[in-house]
Amino acid sequence: MMDYGILDALSAVTREKNVDQRTLEESLVLGLQSAAKKKVGLNADIQVDVDFESGEIDILQRKRVVERVIDHESEISLEEARMEFSEDLQVGDTVKIYLDIADFGRNAISVAKQVLMQKVREAERGNIYEEFRDRVGEVVVGMVQQVDRGNILVNVNRIEALLPFRERIKGENYHQGKQIKAFIIEVQNNAKGPQIILSRTHPGFLKALFQAEVPEIEEGIVEIKAVAREPGTRSKIAVVSHDDRVDAVGSCVGMKGSRVQAVTRELSGEKIDIVPWSADTIGLITRALSPAEVNHITLDEENHSATAIVNDDQLSLAIGREGKNVRLAAKLTGWKIDLVSASEYHLRQRLAEAFQMDVTELIGVDETTAEHLKEAGITTVEALATISDEKIEEIPVLDLKTIETLIATAQATMEEVRKQVEEMVEKEKAALAAPIFDEEIFGGDEAEKEEKIQESDLFGEELAGESEKEEEKPLTEEDLFKKETDAD
Repeated sequence: MMDYGILDALSAVTREKNVDQRTLEESLVLGLQSAAKKKVGLNADIQVDVDFESGEIDILQRKRVVERVIDHESEISLEEARMEFSEDLQVGDTVKIYLDIADFGRNAISVAKQVLMQKVREAERGNIYEEFRDRVGEVVVGMVQQVDRGNILVNVNRIEALLPFRERIKGENYHQGKQIKAFIIEVQNNAKGPQIILSRTHPGFLKALFQAEVPEIEEGIVEIKAVAREPGTRSKIAVVSHDDRVDAVGSCVGMKGSRVQAVTRELSGEKIDIVPWSADTIGLITRALSPAEVNHITLDEENHSATAIVNDDQLSLAIGREGKNVRLAAKLTGWKIDLVSASEYHLRQRLAEAFQMDVTELIGVDETTAEHLKEAGITTVEALATISDEKIEEIPVLDLKTIETLIATAQATMEEVRKQVEEMVEKEKAALAAPIFDEEIFGGDEAEKEEKIQESDLFGEELAGESEKEEEKPLTEEDLFKKETDAD
């Protein structure tokens, strides 16, 4: 029996590495077995008994008694066994040889240490994975340990985490020793051990920051229903209050904007729009496009898209710088949003109505065919171009080949009409966007032109009237359909 004061050593490792003591005890036994085999032979049958209450350790080599020894590491001859142990031993019995760890030598002890440390590392990695896999979605604070090719190694409570380049906010600079706050998005468990992946660009990071700053969110009174981010530049969040007495937007903004400003500072100046949530899709899209004012919204449920009509002076505001406002609104609502100015919308409506063609105008449709089509409710070329299979069955007097030919002709006609409408819209938009007056009408030297410009500020309508004489007149319906009228 030997006492090596092992308890104190195990307790120290347990505290330092936060590893379960039972795991360390099992690792110690394996380490001592490996050390003994290093000393007496790899095929040796080694038994290690450790009393973890007293700290006493017994290391035994077990050998089987045989007539003729083949393996000296695991066998002993009957003659030798009776000489060294007992005269009563028989072939097939087992003898135990006590080993002194002091005789193992440095190499053997090194093997024991390696086994023990390997088990400790495995246990430590397992603990890290178990701890952090349930913390995905949390914000952690760490210290920048190293910056390598844009990727940042972060020390989080002595545990190494990774902030990849793609998860960094553009323009932020990091240096060793700098404190950093980030969002856990993934915990991987690979051959090299657990890998904690962090992010500062994830929408969940913005949500978590607001949760930390706004007590009403933490308490569940206010809820963030949706988040859309363009990291480092601009974001939108939609919030709702579950208590009529609490203003959701006001809670997130805080006194004099203190709460939202704290989040903005953490995100390197990222501007944040806070809008009230609405269960109504049209209402939500309208609010998401703020600060622009929306006149009307039409929904295409099948394609999950929406067309938002805004006044001409609100169009650039609705689009936002580099298209950020409408892009974020689309992310926030989950709907594809097409923005149309009021003038363009009304122009398209007017032209589309003007281009509605009666089915009798389609090539290949005589009076009898037109009558059969109208009896089935097909009165326009557009209706024929988009006819359903069920509707076709309602026209039994026309053979299928004739109907298919008419449909193909209608579709080709409508495609041509669509192109004409687009061309007319573009021309009309260009005409509407033309300058109100032409500087050439002023004549004279620069001083006179300057004087005229100043007068134009005061008498805009008069000068605009003069300019219209020089300016190309916008296309009208009469112009568009001149050829058709002439043909008639």
